[in-house]
Amino acid sequence: MENQKKLKVLMIGPDRSVHGGISGVVNNYYEAGLDRKIDLCYIGTMVEGSKFRKLGQAAKAFCLFCIKLPCYDIVHVNMASDSSYYRKSLFIKAAKHAGKKIVIHQHGGDFETFYYNEQSDRGRKKIDKVLSMGDAFLVLAPVWKEFFGAMVPKDRITVLPDSIKVPEQGQKEYGQHKILFLGRLCREKGIGELLEIMPDLRERYPEAELYLGGIWEDAGLKAQAEKYPEFITWLGWISGEEKKKYLQMCDIFVLPSYFEGQSVSILEAMAYACAIAAAETGGIPQMITDGDTGLLVATKDAKSLQKGLESLLADAGLCRRLGERARKKVSEEFSIENNMEQLLKIYRKVSGLS
Repeated sequence: MENQKKLKVLMIGPDRSVHGGISGVVNNYYEAGLDRKIDLCYIGTMVEGSKFRKLGQAAKAFCLFCIKLPCYDIVHVNMASDSSYYRKSLFIKAAKHAGKKIVIHQHGGDFETFYYNEQSDRGRKKIDKVLSMGDAFLVLAPVWKEFFGAMVPKDRITVLPDSIKVPEQGQKEYGQHKILFLGRLCREKGIGELLEIMPDLRERYPEAELYLGGIWEDAGLKAQAEKYPEFITWLGWISGEEKKKYLQMCDIFVLPSYFEGQSVSILEAMAYACAIAAAETGGIPQMITDGDTGLLVATKDAKSLQKGLESLLADAGLCRRLGERARKKVSEEFSIENNMEQLLKIYRKVSGLS
């Protein structure tokens, strides 16, 4: 415990108000009391809004980071790909120059496309050099340990799955045919395929309803959803008690993403014992074992998605079995308490305190 008190960590990532997975992870750490176990300072490097607003936030965050840097021993960098990588690389280089220990926490589910399709050989070498500046490199699933092992020494890479605070178990009513989606409302999340199959599902199961929690990023998809107000409800971005309400109310959860690092929303659905149909991509198979803790469907495949959802709509008993097993798995493997203890061990290791 004494060692934990000595840890001084400067953490960066998107502002805690941003609607997204990394902010959710950081907020979960705060809710679980990480800031009470260590001397933690968090700096938000990105906010939502115009490019000018985002640029202003990045500049302000970097200035604050440079002021705070001498007072902290460890820099924890929460990173995705694309602009997130370019922005965070500046912070990593500054921390390295200052002789700080660096923990790089990679959350991005589409880093492969960014690395192989959008970079030249020279660009990839630069990325390898920056990522190798980390004293510890955290990934969300074993598949990413293999992927980043080509860029970063494997002995520095640790699999640290996302985690959540598991709620008290409540009563779940299966067979209601209430389907919930939480996340960005865009094509990359499989919303196009989901909207494509909903009219047919509604025809076969007249009580089926779809609830979409998130912010629209595609006007065409929004217009498509608005054609069916009788069975598709847009909730906006929901959090707190409102999110808990829908996770408890809905018996089915769906996430047909094209790519995922890992999904906090799936963990939340598991914790509320939802029957889950999710895409077999990224870190999702680490959470969902097909036929045991949920159903896996093919990416970008409306027919596979429809088959998975029909299996759940047709069988309340299957939903119950999958939901109960999912809750058991998330309680045993993805609790925020276990995750936080692992993170503290990583901090102590890079600090030379263990």
